[in-house]
Amino acid sequence: MTTEAFERCNQILQHIMEDTSVPRNIRRAAEESRDLLMATDDEPSIRASTVISILDEISNDPNIPIHARTLIWEVLSELESIRH
Repeated sequence: MTTEAFERCNQILQHIMEDTSVPRNIRRAAEESRDLLMATDDEPSIRASTVISILDEISNDPNIPIHARTLIWEVLSELESIRH
């Protein structure tokens, strides 16, 4: 289940990274988040918590397009279920 959730999150983050209408700092945070999810060093719940922290911060950026914010909320929702 965790692996499937991470895979869905990675696909969404990849989509954000490739969207040139999204500001560079948001795309960079999406890339960092994807890399953290892919790393197998830490427990899945720790990785999820770290990525939630990163994405929660950028979701409040006033420059983020609404479609990207919606995708980030989708990832956050998916990761919240893993963290608990």
